[in-house]
Amino acid sequence: MIETSSERATRAVDTNPGRGRGQVNDTGTTLVTSNIPDPAPLNLLDVHLPSYDVVLTEHLVINADTTSTFAAAKNFDFMTTKSPLVTMLMTARSVPSRLQRRPVVTPQSLMLAQESGALPGWLLLGEAPGREVVFGAVGTFWKPDIDWLDLTAEQFAAFDEPGWGKIACHLLVRPDGPKRSVLSYECRTATTDPVSQAQMARYWWLIRPFVAYVLRAVLRTMRGNAEARA
Repeated sequence: MIETSSERATRAVDTNPGRGRGQVNDTGTTLVTSNIPDPAPLNLLDVHLPSYDVVLTEHLVINADTTSTFAAAKNFDFMTTKSPLVTMLMTARSVPSRLQRRPVVTPQSLMLAQESGALPGWLLLGEAPGREVVFGAVGTFWKPDIDWLDLTAEQFAAFDEPGWGKIACHLLVRPDGPKRSVLSYECRTATTDPVSQAQMARYWWLIRPFVAYVLRAVLRTMRGNAEARA
């Protein structure tokens, strides 16, 4: 059961691809269990990236109904995330291109949950209206200057060409009593060969705390938008 505190963040890493689905215990920690039957329908995230190397999940209780919460998540502009650290991290990520004197284009808006192509390589993978939206990308995330691969949503799940990593994220909305919702933001990564897996593991060890911070900052901004709608 998900607790109904005003705000709670949970984080987890799974280093064994192919494990079972995550479960939330009463302390708010996401656990990965195996061989436990789940009668509930799969989330779309499980369809597009069922096996993964690492996962990070954040949850936030929002004082708004599920309709308002999903609208805030689906229509969210990631460029509006309210956090000085997020702005600093985005600037730092562009440093390799700047050092190589390559043009750096900063998007005016970033609607990852609305349309494919919001960023190079990123695509909208699927949506369960009012409940879940999934987006992801294929790239060499561990490199200073990322190479991106353009795929269709239909190609994403089966893609296994060596030398690449895959990331899939979802925004999931669930009811939590009258006029209250739980919004979850989960990101999973998988790699397509052992060498890429080792490189991604080292990179993940470095960036994980910052990714968790960004996920929480996004959820807090979405909460403000949802509660303003309600």
